Amino acid sequence: MARDNINSPYYEDNGEGAATYNKIVEWLNEAALSTESSVKVDNLRKVQEIIFNSAQSSLLDNFLHEVLVFQTDRNADVRKLIIGFIEEACKKDPDILPKVVMNINLLLQDNSAQVQKRVIQAAGPIYKVALKWLAKAKSITEEMEAAWKLFGQIKQQIINMIDNDNDGIRTLAVKFLEFIVLLQTYPEVDGLPRESDFSLEDIPFTLKIARRRKLEEEAQELFQLLIKFHGSPHISSVNLMTCMGSLVLIAKLRPQLMGKVVTALESLHINLPPTLSKSQVSSVRKHLKLQLLNLLKLPTSIDFHNNITTLLTDLGATYQEVLKAYPKADDIRKYKQKRSQETSHSDVPMKKMKMDQEFDDNEPETEYGENKRKSENAVDITEKFIAERLTAEFATQLVMLSMAKLPEIMPPHFSSTYTPIAAAGTKGQIRHVARLMATQLTAINLGPGVKLAKKTIKAVIEDDDEEMQYTKTLVPSTTGDVKKVEEKGKTTLVPAGSKQNKLSRLKTLKLQEITKPLKEEVKNSLMVSAFEKILEADKAAVDGGVSATRTKIITFMASTFSPQLRAATLNYIKADIKSRIDLGISWLYEEYSFMQGFNRFPFCLKQDKKPDENYNNLLHTIINEVMFEAKLDLRDREVLLNRLYLEVPLITDDAMDLLKDMCCDEVKAPLGLKLLEDLIVKRPPRQMNLLNALLVHTSHENLIIRSEALTRVVSLYNRKDLSNIIEEYSVFYLGFLKLPLPPDVLFGNDRGRPEKTDAWTEETIKACLYLLMALLPINEKMIHELARVYVATAADVKRTIIRLLEQPVRGMGMNSPELLLLVEQCPKGAETLVTRVIHVLTDKVPPSAELVERVRDLYRSRVSDVRFLIPVLNGLKKEEVIDALPKLIKLNPIVVKEVFNRLLGTHSETTEFTSPITPAELLIALHTIDPSKCELKIVIKATSLCFAERQVYTQETLAVVLQQLMEINPLPTLLMRTVIQSLTIYPRLIGFVMNILQRLILKQVWKQKKVWEGFIKCCQRTKPQSFQVLLQLPAPQLAEVFKECPDIRNPLLDHVMTFTEHQRKHIQKNVMDLLLGNQTVIIDDDSEYVPPPSVPELIVDIKKEPVDPSEPPPPGIISD
Repeated sequence: MARDNINSPYYEDNGEGAATYNKIVEWLNEAALSTESSVKVDNLRKVQEIIFNSAQSSLLDNFLHEVLVFQTDRNADVRKLIIGFIEEACKKDPDILPKVVMNINLLLQDNSAQVQKRVIQAAGPIYKVALKWLAKAKSITEEMEAAWKLFGQIKQQIINMIDNDNDGIRTLAVKFLEFIVLLQTYPEVDGLPRESDFSLEDIPFTLKIARRRKLEEEAQELFQLLIKFHGSPHISSVNLMTCMGSLVLIAKLRPQLMGKVVTALESLHINLPPTLSKSQVSSVRKHLKLQLLNLLKLPTSIDFHNNITTLLTDLGATYQEVLKAYPKADDIRKYKQKRSQETSHSDVPMKKMKMDQEFDDNEPETEYGENKRKSENAVDITEKFIAERLTAEFATQLVMLSMAKLPEIMPPHFSSTYTPIAAAGTKGQIRHVARLMATQLTAINLGPGVKLAKKTIKAVIEDDDEEMQYTKTLVPSTTGDVKKVEEKGKTTLVPAGSKQNKLSRLKTLKLQEITKPLKEEVKNSLMVSAFEKILEADKAAVDGGVSATRTKIITFMASTFSPQLRAATLNYIKADIKSRIDLGISWLYEEYSFMQGFNRFPFCLKQDKKPDENYNNLLHTIINEVMFEAKLDLRDREVLLNRLYLEVPLITDDAMDLLKDMCCDEVKAPLGLKLLEDLIVKRPPRQMNLLNALLVHTSHENLIIRSEALTRVVSLYNRKDLSNIIEEYSVFYLGFLKLPLPPDVLFGNDRGRPEKTDAWTEETIKACLYLLMALLPINEKMIHELARVYVATAADVKRTIIRLLEQPVRGMGMNSPELLLLVEQCPKGAETLVTRVIHVLTDKVPPSAELVERVRDLYRSRVSDVRFLIPVLNGLKKEEVIDALPKLIKLNPIVVKEVFNRLLGTHSETTEFTSPITPAELLIALHTIDPSKCELKIVIKATSLCFAERQVYTQETLAVVLQQLMEINPLPTLLMRTVIQSLTIYPRLIGFVMNILQRLILKQVWKQKKVWEGFIKCCQRTKPQSFQVLLQLPAPQLAEVFKECPDIRNPLLDHVMTFTEHQRKHIQKNVMDLLLGNQTVIIDDDSEYVPPPSVPELIVDIKKEPVDPSEPPPPGIISD
């Protein structure tokens, strides 16, 4: 087989033709006998190629039946190949249609879905071939009529398959409907051209079995079926996108159906099938947006640009995308000229024009002033009906009535399809809502448009029936009559162009020809006067229910006409800006529409400025008026500014500058900063710029501005999308502290520091810390960043950080894991910072066990500075406190004072205060400190601090201390000093002190020099009560006392002389001689002390008499 040379002229030879014939027979026999489907398919494909590519037309007739035998083959691929064979056969020789139409019908009912799909694919081209075949036939035979009737049944079966269970079959059925609609409708010059296109106008009027009107009616019905299927609530996403593409293609090729397609797309936008998943909804919306952009590119869609652009805006299309798809001005102008020429010189037959008027009910009246009238369809009529009544009050009532049926939880389907309304309340948006409502009402046969449309269609049908009846009466009986009737019919079928031509020749009344033009000054004066009357008619407009219309007129004229009207409108708003702010906002939206190109500037008017300048100047003027209007109170100013900044479509840079200036004013700052916070949340596109403007004020020098800004930033910090940015900003400012000089960003009028300084000051240091300190209680991890920066800063900066740290640390609390981690890790160089943190945490409350454990470990392993232990002293063990005392009391006196305050609880505000050591144990521990570890004078200062706390060291506590000190051996060096201080503070301890002195004599106190010296001083200060104790001393020690204190001998002698003779006998003789001066005493420290006999008469009871307050205390003694 030479397949590559099938088209060679060699096949023209009879011998070669016989060989081809035999080859085909061989392949067919092989295919019939083979059990392998691949062999069958391959052989049949070879046969098909030779038959259709051969110049021998007889091959198709000879082998048609032999090939069609395989349509009953078990293999679906073979049956699909047969369908392709039938399709190619019909294209090559339409006369075989009656032979294969039944085969097509049988294959359409095949059990295999794949075969059915292939039949549907082939049915469209075959149907087109059949229609051409009938149109070109000189006469219609019964066989042709029967074939056409069967084709009608096949067509109906495929139409019914639009409800098939198989998704793929439904998709192909939709494409078949698209094919039929395009085939059985009239093309328009405006439509996109198609190569070798066959349409309704190619079918002759005389073809009875396929009347144009009937075919067009059927096409309209199928088109309505497509629209109905397009709006089905249970349609799949694949079917929906296919149907959407078919409708858009129909609109491109048949512009007369554009209106219905746009209406269907509008209905789909608000009624997406609830069965779609979230991803499917997204795909459908993207596909819808793409199809709308394709429609927008067509000049034929000019009448529906408002509808299409509104839909695109709702679908999230940007202004640039819409503008890019918008047709060029030249194309629009050419299109308008072509339409006007068609209106004046139409060559379309009268019948076609009538049918167009009958079914072309989708194009509303345009705003471009062409003479061609458009018949309004049901949706347009209902839309106008709704738009005239859809006021703000009525919309409010509708919303309130529907609130009862609103679900408690937002449906996922709604949340996935909802798009925020970009221009709520504007005229265009109201028309869009009215259009959507009209579409839904018309779909359920409600609304005034439905009734009027039914009447119109009924009248047209009756008119057509009358015309058909009239045509039937003119059937001729002779050949000559036939020609006359045809000529007459041609005359009657001419479109209504003759009447239109007559109308077009009528002279139109033009005011310019019968009136004189006014002077420019007069026109401006009249225009301003009329405009001012409209401005002052606000109450009348409200009473008449046309307030929205009045607003639209005012805003449009102010935006497009002379500067005088603009100034008049602005003055009118300023006169009562509180009640007329709505007009100002509407005006801003009008200016914004011109700026974005949503509204086109009238050709008869000339702009004095660019649209963006007009919008910017207007917004700046209104905001400035609200900010500085003296008549407005603070509450009204807040409401108006909130409305302006939150409701206007675009915030310009000038408007932002005004807001920033307001934030720098101490009086207006709270209002401005609160507004900034709202804008950050509600205007995401400018979120970063707005947030930066707010963050700048967190380092402001003014306390009121800074505090308000910090409050707003902390509130925004709870939003996950902003927390990272705020953190980075705080860390960025914190990093400035590592610089040798303060950066320029800290200075400026908007920072409250107009003059730059060349060195760090406390104010500039704090400016870098305010935000971070405010965030610390919320994000405790930032304490580590502060510690890292602290290590690298100068001494002045460190002191400022420590001073500011108290409040944030208190907010974090002692149980903060990050603070415990900081204590545990303690970066090198941050010891002072960590110490301060611990101090703040334990200042008013006792330390937690976790904190104590971490400080203890840090002290033992890394930091040997005893100051680390001070905040957690109350959490340590008694032995640990006593071991640390020598180091603690060596610190600064102020620090030592704090140590004792913590241990004694003198400044604790909690009732749960606990200390590891009692006051008595603390004082005893101080007395027992090893002199090698701490100097005596330091210990003396420490004991003095204890005695200063009289509320802790009471008379009873000191008695316990003295009692326990007496038990220590050897006696503490500072024992007598403590005795003297105790007696000085509490003179009523005199009896207890005398007992101590007597016990000291028994302990031979003179053997410890320091204690002995204190003993003598104590006896000297406590005379005469100490005389009894002195008399118990051995003579050598008494002589030493007299040596140290000579002034005590005579008083002691006088005291002894008051004794009775019996009492003096109990005094040792050497003592008595020493008193009388009769004996020189030899002091022998090594002699053993023998206590004098205990004679009751010698023991003098010391009465505790009250101290006379009028008598001054002896030197060195402090009275109570």
